[in-house]
Amino acid sequence: MTEALEERGAKQGSGAMRRIVLEGSPEEMGRQHGEAYRDEIRAYAEDRVALSAGGSWSGRAADRQEVLDLAASMLPAHRAYSEDLCREMEAMAEACDLTPAEAVIVGGFTDFVDAVRATGAGVPEEDDCTAVVVPDAMAGGQGYLAQTWDMHASATEHVTLLDVRPQDGPRAFVFSTVGCLGQIGINEAGIAIGINNLAAEVGMRGVTWPLVIRQVLLQTDIDAALRCITEAPLTGAHHYLLLDASGRGFDVEAMPQGSAVRELGQEPLVHTNHCLDPKSVQYEAEKPPALMASSQARLDRAKELLDCSQVELADLMALTRDSQAICQVSKPPYHIESSGAAIMRPATGEMWAVWGLPSENEFDHFRFSQ
Repeated sequence: MTEALEERGAKQGSGAMRRIVLEGSPEEMGRQHGEAYRDEIRAYAEDRVALSAGGSWSGRAADRQEVLDLAASMLPAHRAYSEDLCREMEAMAEACDLTPAEAVIVGGFTDFVDAVRATGAGVPEEDDCTAVVVPDAMAGGQGYLAQTWDMHASATEHVTLLDVRPQDGPRAFVFSTVGCLGQIGINEAGIAIGINNLAAEVGMRGVTWPLVIRQVLLQTDIDAALRCITEAPLTGAHHYLLLDASGRGFDVEAMPQGSAVRELGQEPLVHTNHCLDPKSVQYEAEKPPALMASSQARLDRAKELLDCSQVELADLMALTRDSQAICQVSKPPYHIESSGAAIMRPATGEMWAVWGLPSENEFDHFRFSQ
């Protein structure tokens, strides 16, 4: 408990990845999260509610009460998917004087805007993350899952690492932002999960993706983890990547209307922010030409960098720092940047995570033996 108290609420400093320990019951973990980052979560939630209503990310404008009512209507689906994770989210919200609806938006923003879009029309301004799964055969028998985490630049200051120690389930390291249950992670059972954002033309009143991430990290085998994605009643579109300690891996283009699954073979799985499977493409929202060009350029560049016989940790760090296409720097009009990155090796139970632009900061090393 002493370690947890020392690390809770630590400020982001000198480019290092801060860490908060969450332990105990769902309510206890949520309360610890909310109390540690109360003012920061409140400010971040206000920003995300404003972005949801403003229309730039959803493709259409809405008023504040409309987006809050829409988020509140999703709470039954969250509770039905995972009562424990919903309790954790609601306890976090209560600890920092937010409503559960605001907690849905601050955590699940990039899914939530797909649902906002479903009630209107428009072109979304979404272009987030470059992710890869490297098979064991290319990585000395111990494969990797690696990605940048790209988002509107206002999110960068809120990045943190959650060291989650639930009373029932495996410990996990979870790359996230304050107020969000989780975005990228690895658990001590050897399950790793990453994501890319996709944009669905029509979202649903369903479950937002942070609950899916944390539900996956409660699993101890990859088949159960995969079902957590493919059987979820999803609010919006995301691409998920999985890798386990034995080298089995998958990626899933998960739309509210259904999923397309690829299994890891002898070649890396590489994905950015547009659908590759024809079944998924039919449900995808149109992307502005500049963002579509960025997604394709990052996909091509990642494939080029992985066109080799062997890949080491340093190669993946270099991939996240690539200035040609992958490491995005905020610029108008979209202000999307690489707010961080994570590299995970399930076979050894290790994560390397970096706060902020990978090109300007160093990766911190986390392992379960610590």
